[in-house]
Amino acid sequence: MTPAQHHSTVSAPPPGCPAHPSSQSVPLLGPRFQNDDRARLYRDMYEQHGPLAPVTLPGDIPCWLVLGYRELHQITSDPVLYSRDSGLWNQWPNIPADWPLLPMVGKQPSILYTVGERHQRRSALVSDALAAVDPFELRDHAERFADRLIDELCGRGSADLIAEYAKVLPALVLARLYGFTDEEGAALVPSINDLVDGGEGALAGRDRVKGAMEALLASRRRAPAAGVASRMLHHDFAEGFSFEEIVEDMMVNIIAGHQPTADWIGNSLRLMLTDERFAASLTGGRHSVAEAMNEVLWEDTPTQNIAGRWTTRDTQLAGRHVAAGDLLMLSFAAANGDPQVRPDRTVLTGGNNAFLSFGHGDHRCPYPAQDIAEGIARTGIEVLLDRLPDVDLAVSRQALVWRPSPFLRGLASLPVRFTPTPTSAQGGPR
Repeated sequence: MTPAQHHSTVSAPPPGCPAHPSSQSVPLLGPRFQNDDRARLYRDMYEQHGPLAPVTLPGDIPCWLVLGYRELHQITSDPVLYSRDSGLWNQWPNIPADWPLLPMVGKQPSILYTVGERHQRRSALVSDALAAVDPFELRDHAERFADRLIDELCGRGSADLIAEYAKVLPALVLARLYGFTDEEGAALVPSINDLVDGGEGALAGRDRVKGAMEALLASRRRAPAAGVASRMLHHDFAEGFSFEEIVEDMMVNIIAGHQPTADWIGNSLRLMLTDERFAASLTGGRHSVAEAMNEVLWEDTPTQNIAGRWTTRDTQLAGRHVAAGDLLMLSFAAANGDPQVRPDRTVLTGGNNAFLSFGHGDHRCPYPAQDIAEGIARTGIEVLLDRLPDVDLAVSRQALVWRPSPFLRGLASLPVRFTPTPTSAQGGPR
């Protein structure tokens, strides 16, 4: 059944539905998930429900939120019992055609919802195309675009590092790596941000990005050239996938690569500017940048909750009955803070990278994609601190506002001030 075939009204699940004890469920898009202290919410839910908590989606649709580190690891390690195939969902008869989360949960022709051997081949195609990115070329592009963005603001002495820097740099670098020209990449940035912001311009933004991706791939089909697009099209496994499927996977690459990386930059800068454990070392070398980025993946991971997995049969998980077709929302953020794993969250992780922020199992973020994201984020932060060594918050820490999304964790803005400096072309610090 496709989303368009679903009923046009949402009906509540039957009384006693194990996935929906309504008196205890927390609305995933409710006010508690919009509070700044998300960590406290996860701890409260864990204390009340244990590692598996009932939550509701818009329209009072039930699902489970996986809070436990061990349980999340178990689910993502067993693709037979916990499938990525959203067609298994037992709530489809209750989902209207205009349900707001369909872009996230609905059946899509992308790698995200492919399973089995076909997913393995599709994943290999994507991973191989990304693995061929030269790390020196990646850093060169990231430095060049970072300098260009800083040149536009360094003479003012103030800036919003989210809107003017973090939300621009990853898209520019990724577009260049995939095969777009610098000019084409710059023109795509507003559309990519419209798409990921999920506002009124999201659908139009998606259409523009998809159109540009189709044009790029069509061009590379006729005339192969350097870049991820050509490698995707001309990979040995590409013959098994349609042009539309490759377009969808390129869309996943650039969207999933841009926004979490933008938030990784913004969240790391926030930590370094507000936490005394890092604030004193802003100019103390690049090692502190890596420490801050690692800490963010534990404490304020950009990807907080994703949908998810669907059970292929009735099962028991964390002492609860989970019915066949139930949706399990995976909370990477809650699992990273699981008291069984991190009993004292005031202690720095010390470089421990056992976080689940990039997922786990067959559908984890591909390792080459993780390396690219880390390269863009770390280079972007290092260049910024090199160019603006006295950068500081222009508002109080308490005035910083997180975007109200239960799925992604990022600041709405990061106002800063600094001593105005010349552009790099005029003999500035770089």
